[in-house]
Amino acid sequence: MTTSTTDVAFSPAVKDVQARLGSRNAYARVEAKGGWRREIDADLAGFIAARDSFYLATASAAGQPYVQHRGGAPGFLKVLGPTTLGFADFGGNRQYIPVGNLTENDRVQLFLMDYAGRRRVKIWGRARVVEDDADLLAQLVEPGTKAKVERAIVVEITAWDVNCPQHIVPRYTEPQVAEVVEKLTARVAELEAELAARASP
Repeated sequence: MTTSTTDVAFSPAVKDVQARLGSRNAYARVEAKGGWRREIDADLAGFIAARDSFYLATASAAGQPYVQHRGGAPGFLKVLGPTTLGFADFGGNRQYIPVGNLTENDRVQLFLMDYAGRRRVKIWGRARVVEDDADLLAQLVEPGTKAKVERAIVVEITAWDVNCPQHIVPRYTEPQVAEVVEKLTARVAELEAELAARASP
């Protein structure tokens, strides 16, 4: 039986449900064309570079899932190779759930959101925790980073896919709102000056 990158998500049980609910044929055509992508293309690299956060899913050996929000300066999730991502693991609440999970189950998923653009990217992979690698951390840590860096996490991509924009409610960051407000403020000032000039004798 041939395998496809979509097998990372489409287990036999999932395929059974797809068949029962009528979507199996469509996804079978995706599989026939090679499945989802694995290598990072220019579009994905640009999307990653613009993100200031993502969600990281891990699971214990027993299968207990855990999802954690990761944030940093835009581009803190780095492209290290054609199928490799990495990010610096900053100090936090010291629960170490993802780090512990990765010692017994290296499967991960990253979920990246662009709320303003109504776009989401799912990345499946296998991750490893890297400690005491100064060269790697130098690649991952932005100059001027004040957060305490404890280790690096490197992800080898198994597959990635882009979701449709359906049901994504647009949300905007403070800098995005500030940019729009700045333009409106400048336009208001321009119109006020024009009115004042017309009103003057």
